[in-house]
Amino acid sequence: VTEAVLNALILTDHDAALGQLSRPTQDALAQMWSTQLTTGPEAGSWPWIDFQREPWEARDSNYFGAVLAALAIERTPAAYRARPDIQPALARLRTYLISAYAHEPLLNRIDLLWASARWPELMTPAARTALLSEIWAHQRQDGGWNLPSLMPAWHRRDGTPQASGSDGYATGLVTLALQLCEESPGGVSAGDPRLQRGLRWLRNHQGLWSGGWTTASPNHRFRLIHRHYDITRHFMDDAATAYAVLSLRQAT
Repeated sequence: VTEAVLNALILTDHDAALGQLSRPTQDALAQMWSTQLTTGPEAGSWPWIDFQREPWEARDSNYFGAVLAALAIERTPAAYRARPDIQPALARLRTYLISAYAHEPLLNRIDLLWASARWPELMTPAARTALLSEIWAHQRQDGGWNLPSLMPAWHRRDGTPQASGSDGYATGLVTLALQLCEESPGGVSAGDPRLQRGLRWLRNHQGLWSGGWTTASPNHRFRLIHRHYDITRHFMDDAATAYAVLSLRQAT
């Protein structure tokens, strides 16, 4: 099911430049809708993979997966979004994202801010204004954001303290979402000095040797294994780099 949503997102993003959906993309969207939950408290979402690892594979990751599905739908042509046969599924998705919003950690609510840039009905102006205030309150003195502070109830499995500094994942995601919501009611202007501080942090913290951005795992402290660092650390660095690049490209 996780792969069904990811496949739909990747393929719709590819087809967006073409202005029409290919047959494989239509099949992927149909598969995504066929696996959507239709009953119970999580109706409208997808039964996301749960290995008790944040930020993608934990108990609250159904919400993250639903946001990715919303991002996939945003990339489809208007004619597809207007199809009568998908309206019940669209309504379930929107209802879930709105109704579950208040109980989600700040990290997931920032994800929704990203999706609401092209699907404004997902957030009211009042909710957007309140969320922006919360986001600014978490900005660090150096201009960046820290991932663990966006999900403070989460603790590392090995009991070690969470990283406390600004990181590429949080700063990349936050600045990307802030830029995309510029035209939304109550959105952030491109010249906002707080946003510019965040973008400056990204520009100043790219790795000189790797070319990427780093983020410590929120699940455990990395350790040296057979003279090489635990390769799972790359998941966070890869994601941090992707968000940073998306944000900086948006700023150009």
